[in-house]
Amino acid sequence: MNKPTRRRLTATAMTVVALTVGTAACSSGDGTTSAKAADSGTYTLWDPYPQFAKNSAWAKLLDGCGSRAGVKIKRTAFDTSDLTNKALLAAQQDNSPDILVLDNPVVSTLAEAGTLTTTDENKVDTSKVDRNLLAAGQPGGKTYGTPIGANTLALYYNKDVLKAAGVDIASVKDWKSLTAALEKVKKAGKKGITFSAIGTEEGSFQFLPWFWGSGAKLTDLDSSGAASALSLWSDWLKKGYAPNSVINNTQTTSWQEFASGDYAFAENGTWQLAGAEKAGFDYGVLPIPGADGGSAPAPTGGEFVTVPVQGDTGRYTTTRKLVTCLTSTENLYDTDTTLSYVAPTSAVQDKQVASDAKLKPWVEAVKSAKGRTSDDLGTKYPKISEQMWKAVQSALSGADSPKDALTAAQDAVK
Repeated sequence: MNKPTRRRLTATAMTVVALTVGTAACSSGDGTTSAKAADSGTYTLWDPYPQFAKNSAWAKLLDGCGSRAGVKIKRTAFDTSDLTNKALLAAQQDNSPDILVLDNPVVSTLAEAGTLTTTDENKVDTSKVDRNLLAAGQPGGKTYGTPIGANTLALYYNKDVLKAAGVDIASVKDWKSLTAALEKVKKAGKKGITFSAIGTEEGSFQFLPWFWGSGAKLTDLDSSGAASALSLWSDWLKKGYAPNSVINNTQTTSWQEFASGDYAFAENGTWQLAGAEKAGFDYGVLPIPGADGGSAPAPTGGEFVTVPVQGDTGRYTTTRKLVTCLTSTENLYDTDTTLSYVAPTSAVQDKQVASDAKLKPWVEAVKSAKGRTSDDLGTKYPKISEQMWKAVQSALSGADSPKDALTAAQDAVK
């Protein structure tokens, strides 16, 4: 194979680096952010998990993989946005960590910047990973890492509210039957559905299952399918099936509304499972239905384990051992349980469902999920997403019709 060489940062990446500010990071190492360790027996890893301390299951997994490879792992944890800037700056200074754990949409940004090696170059095996999840790390037809786990969106439902309204959850199979259920819930004096439509990436993230569930594509924001998805949300607000608060709801505030016990449905993610167990009412989970049935593709969250370009190419052999350990069938189960993720491989997904049957609908949702940067959108996605959330805000506030809002969005992207 051709050995990975130093790649020049793109102009876009240099702009991001220039805007980088010096913010503090949490670390399980010595508190410094220098990627290169003093001795060659130490390998550096940066991740977006500042919530995990030295004694966490994640940190212990890293230490164990280091021991197996005969090296020490020095870990530094950053907030997600800070990690991207730090990674680009480190690449500019030829000081990248050996391993980067990245939010999956960021993979395209760093790959385009020339800071990551491909799996063809570093020989990391991705053959067992679900193809739909791997696609989020494949800009330009090349693979830049492997997913460590995934989360996505589905519909939580309150069994008591649905029972009181005479709704059989088995009848909810598509948009028409879901809307009919919401109508019954409202007539019974309860609240219908809550979600996040805020004017940020969270709003786009929550709209995407409905957008994709209509058959729409991100390269064509003003298609008839896209308009039908936005009309669905808009009509729910007009009829009182969803509250006006969704316009400003984050995923957290939307969840708080559902946790009150008054709502029949809430669109949210695997990260709310612990909260659901504490909510005090019987709940279930349903994959978000497509317009005409089946499971709609929901966007994938979760991280990729990537290997940055190194000036010393001799480090890749040990780095590959570390990545292979972190993403092994044995370790993925423990890691994804810790992170509340669905595993990226069928073997580990089966093990998760066998251990906890409540994960079955989440595995189904992940199998139908789609990366936001898939379809080779790469770094085009952020601009598309911004126009999408603006269109959602415009339509739900009544400023524009869904069709006009999406037409303006498509014109802005062009």
